[in-house]
Amino acid sequence: MWVHNIDPVALDLGFLQIHWYGLMYLIGFAGALLLGNYRADQPGSGWSREQVSDFIFWGAMGVVLGGRFGYVLFYNFERFLESPLWLFKVWEGGMSFHGGMLGVLVALWAFGKKNNKSLANMGDFVMPLVAIGLGAGRIGNFIGGELWGRTTDVSWAVVFPKAGPELLARHPSQLYEALLEGLVMFVILWVYSSKQRPAFAVSALFLFLYGLFRTGVEFFREPDDSIFAAFGWITKGQILSLPMIVIGAALFTYVYYKANLAKTGEK
Repeated sequence: MWVHNIDPVALDLGFLQIHWYGLMYLIGFAGALLLGNYRADQPGSGWSREQVSDFIFWGAMGVVLGGRFGYVLFYNFERFLESPLWLFKVWEGGMSFHGGMLGVLVALWAFGKKNNKSLANMGDFVMPLVAIGLGAGRIGNFIGGELWGRTTDVSWAVVFPKAGPELLARHPSQLYEALLEGLVMFVILWVYSSKQRPAFAVSALFLFLYGLFRTGVEFFREPDDSIFAAFGWITKGQILSLPMIVIGAALFTYVYYKANLAKTGEK
């Protein structure tokens, strides 16, 4: 068992503090840019490095704004009502994936209108890159000692002082999410998307995998405010992830069904 005592400030210049949380997001965006450029350089990609750079910028704005607004709306609206300025204190942590996803969808729509790219083309291109940011963000959650797991007696348990004065050992669920939503999902999506796939297939697989991994990790993660959303065991995170599993599986099945019909010439 280890007591979490990591300083959330990576560099203190007196007049400016650089937080690990922000650095993790920067690493995520930088990784997405580098791998996006690599994909753009492949023959027939249909993307230029300039487009990738613009795309990452639009996506970053969607992630930050949507993620913050989503966290406030879905998980801490009462605190926002008590202190509206808390909305802008991003350095304190508090981002919602589901809100960030909605923000990215808006950014995709705006970028597509400007660059004449379809939603399928953009979604299938960016989804493997999103996993990098997800993994980095979860590591940022761990360093910041937030979004901790449920109490446990496993040998790798961590005590998060911010979780309460009891100093109970908990699952480092942030690292579980970093592994599954970050590394594992990135590898699967990167390998799968390395070959030509039906339109929306990569995006559908992303939705399914994220929903599945997030739902599983929620069994080890302490629910926000310790409140379960339904039946005394289903969390709000699982309820928000369930539609992703259903839509992802249905869309994946449909695009392959449609692709097979096109191959056989049936209508």
